[in-house]
Amino acid sequence: MSPVIEQAVQARLVSPSPRMETVPAMLCYDRADPFAVRMEFPPPATLEGTEVTWEFSRELLAKGMTEAAGVGDVRVRPFGYGRTVLEFHAPEGTAMVHLRTSELRRFLERSQGLVPAGREHLYLDLDHDLTELLRDAR
Repeated sequence: MSPVIEQAVQARLVSPSPRMETVPAMLCYDRADPFAVRMEFPPPATLEGTEVTWEFSRELLAKGMTEAAGVGDVRVRPFGYGRTVLEFHAPEGTAMVHLRTSELRRFLERSQGLVPAGREHLYLDLDHDLTELLRDAR
């Protein structure tokens, strides 16, 4: 099994306009960084016209599908039937997207097939990380 999982999703951007725009996004999970999930938005989906990537914990995503979770830059909560809201807070403002909970659940199941929840520590390469840290300290 590949050490990286990528899953394309359609995110509905919450905005003041009466109709929510759908934008493409990519959910990514890398066994080399077992606690984290990345969500990537391509240039056409962003106001700046550049790719934007948010990184947050897999546990936050899992918890936020059933109850409000997060107090920092990324917050996740259930929304109505079959939707989950992700809020991204930055100095420039806040972006909110709706995703199908079923897509998030499928992504998390795939990531747990790669690294089971609660076993992430077994996939860390602490010797490599420590070597890199000490190399930069010289």
